Amino acid sequence: MRVATRLMVGLGLGALAIGAVHALGEPERASADGPRVPVVVELFTSEGCSSCPPADAELARLEREQPVGGATVVPLSLHVDYWNDLGWADPHSDARYTLRQREYVRALGSRTYTPQAVVDGQDELVGSSRVGLDRSIAEAARRPHAEVELKLGARAAAVDVAIGRLPPGSTDAEIVAFWVEPHTKSAVRRGENSGRTLEHTAVVRGITAVGRVDPAGARATVPLQGRPGQATRLVVIVQERARRRIVGAAAIAVP
Repeated sequence: MRVATRLMVGLGLGALAIGAVHALGEPERASADGPRVPVVVELFTSEGCSSCPPADAELARLEREQPVGGATVVPLSLHVDYWNDLGWADPHSDARYTLRQREYVRALGSRTYTPQAVVDGQDELVGSSRVGLDRSIAEAARRPHAEVELKLGARAAAVDVAIGRLPPGSTDAEIVAFWVEPHTKSAVRRGENSGRTLEHTAVVRGITAVGRVDPAGARATVPLQGRPGQATRLVVIVQERARRRIVGAAAIAVP
């Protein structure tokens, strides 16, 4: 684990099925033999961090094996930028992902480090902890989630989003869309991972704020025009703005 001293000095810090129409949300709690509930796992990582490749591999395992009964893991790999001046500029990094990590740190009373995983916006842990990840995902899957449905619009120019009723107690929620490249590979030439070829799963290439969600539900449209060229998957989440809890998610392949 590497501490993000550049941000907070002194603090220790079977593949996912994506179809043309793919709804991952279920309004009821899931059991091991019941419907699978979408659980979002965000991994804050960097190619400049030698502790991160094992966490990248864990995220790939979660997507590939879907090992937790009652859960469908929705992976997101967000590459932070605070490692970039320490030997290697991560080509996938973006300051927006660093900001998102810091928002979680404030909401969860945590600390900033890599590799850091955040599960459904409610639990943070070291991203390479297999036991911890599986346990946190199982706990998240037992919580109520809103139903989220996605489908390609006419002429595949946009994705239509339908959000069902939010779980009791959910307030001030918004729709956030992530443009995702399902798989990447990088030959790292400098820094802590110099000489290694690193593979990444579900790399976020952009984030779009779509709109607010009424407790009774909402509908929205995400235009495909202007999306990052590498992105062939769209992940849509419903997230509480203050508490950062994710209460619904879905993913769809985009042409």
